[in-house]
Amino acid sequence: MLEWTSWSGIVVLRAFLDKLYDCCGYIAAVFMIGIAGAILAQILSRMRGVTLDATEFAGLCLAASTFFGLAHTFRRGSHVRIDLIIGRLPQATRHKVEIFNCLLGAVVVSFLGWHVGLLAIQSFQFHDVSPGLLAMPFWIPQAGVAAGIIVLAVALIDELVWLLRGGAPRYQAPDETGLDRPVA
Repeated sequence: MLEWTSWSGIVVLRAFLDKLYDCCGYIAAVFMIGIAGAILAQILSRMRGVTLDATEFAGLCLAASTFFGLAHTFRRGSHVRIDLIIGRLPQATRHKVEIFNCLLGAVVVSFLGWHVGLLAIQSFQFHDVSPGLLAMPFWIPQAGVAAGIIVLAVALIDELVWLLRGGAPRYQAPDETGLDRPVA
């Protein structure tokens, strides 16, 4: 019974994390639509002779879209990886290097997430607002950036645990071109 309970918990956690990564991808897409909407609003208002400055809003949507999309693209193998060296290593060595890379990435990204989160809290406490016409409180986009970074840290830790348990990296995209393979 203990084994079933622990296995059941892992399955539930795996399903939750996969849904979290997908949700972050959808949130990133919504913010991309926000960028398009801001640009269209500026174009249409300019055509009517009205000045509308939505550049700042589009920039905030860009930041949120970028950082919310990180964990989703990581899990799908869509991050740009240059594996000229690691791809030629023996499998056992390559697995150790992948573990080291995930560990280092998790530490660095967690450190970044912690400090961006503190920055958002500080901006909230000091009532910092953006200097443009929009005058949006800075903590709102900073909280979105912090959330995206923290979910990326969770994804890196998730992958690190998977690798430590002997699994193959799940973040690699299939080789579509084969251009880096030796000819002979």
